[in-house]
Amino acid sequence: MGADGQMNIFTTEKNILKRVPVSKPPFGIADLKKAIPPHCFKRSLIRSFGSFFRDLITIYTFYYLASTYIPLLPPTLSYAAWPLYWFAQGSILTGFWILGHECGHHAFSNYQWVDDAVGFFIHSVCLTPYFSFKYSHRSHHAHTNSIEYDEVYIPKRKSDTFYTEFLNNGPGNVFTLILRITLGLPLYLIFNIYGRDYNGFANHFLPQSGIFNDRERGHVVLSDVGIAAVLYVLYQLVMRQGLKSTIFLQGVPLFVMSGFFIILTYLNHTHPAIAHYDSTEWDWLRGALSTIDRDFGILNRVFHNANHTHGIHHLFPTIPHYHVIEAREAVKPILGDYYMYDDTPILKALWRDTKECIYVEPDEEKKGVYWVKERTDASRATSRLFHNGKKRENSERFFRLLLKASNSSRSSQLFSCSPYNK
Repeated sequence: MGADGQMNIFTTEKNILKRVPVSKPPFGIADLKKAIPPHCFKRSLIRSFGSFFRDLITIYTFYYLASTYIPLLPPTLSYAAWPLYWFAQGSILTGFWILGHECGHHAFSNYQWVDDAVGFFIHSVCLTPYFSFKYSHRSHHAHTNSIEYDEVYIPKRKSDTFYTEFLNNGPGNVFTLILRITLGLPLYLIFNIYGRDYNGFANHFLPQSGIFNDRERGHVVLSDVGIAAVLYVLYQLVMRQGLKSTIFLQGVPLFVMSGFFIILTYLNHTHPAIAHYDSTEWDWLRGALSTIDRDFGILNRVFHNANHTHGIHHLFPTIPHYHVIEAREAVKPILGDYYMYDDTPILKALWRDTKECIYVEPDEEKKGVYWVKERTDASRATSRLFHNGKKRENSERFFRLLLKASNSSRSSQLFSCSPYNK
């Protein structure tokens, strides 16, 4: 370690940003399944409903406390109490939504009708069309990280100048991040923003949307009925308790949940070190392995561990949330370098990946593989200067690089993190 402690910091960052292998893994899905204890695949109705009622009771408790006691507080204290309630309730609603997502994967119980009934209730309450999302999400799992056929978070290409030039700067990054977190979920459900191109209008509420096949269209209508019923309940609440109270007690927590949903899914599928594939190179296993586990700290348990077990979830989506950590630990020795985990603080990672993961370009050596565009030679050299702990003796060289980079169109990325390709 250098005197200023810089070396370990950059070594850690380098490991996090080291590109994943793109060669076909020396193991198969059967090898991974064999390594997982058999009980991890068993679904317990009691344990699943335990998580369901725990979340439901917590949601009601927070609602009761907020509706009963926050209005009694002095205005100065209520200004602090409401945001705390919004964050707490939004976090629990996110975990509740994740249980509905688990139902869509038939990981809640051994009974499909139970899973669909519970999932339909949960997602409708969270203003997500259950069956519609279940079907599009199934396609995502079937085509993860396929540039042509993945369902969501498909990377842009350099030819898409709106993203690669107009938004590829500081203000553009801020705008993109704010828009994604605040409106990302409704924009995806209504306008298929961030989704696959269906050569026409695609919508999770429209039965005739290209997202669905003929067998699924009736369930799409049922999903719409569930959303309409919840909207009617919210309307009745507005009539009874007023618009402001309804927004504060129900609206903002749902808004926070929507933001958490986007942060979770974006960070689990976006990273400078993962590859994307076209149809000449893509296969299911490498696609499923192209996901990143993230650490949300105290919220891990609130989110039923979904955020830091996403890799094993893509490999075996029917494993229930109370077994996923054990299953993940069982396969990690086999996965080796194919396992991706990034413990970068969430806000820092969100900003880094928003800046870095703008568009992908083909691998220079392996056809059919695409990477996030690497940083400039100037910024790579600058990183090496700091990494070697030689700031003083190389200061003149560093400032020459700084001046050169300041004249380039990507000068704002001089200090940004990007993948190493060693």
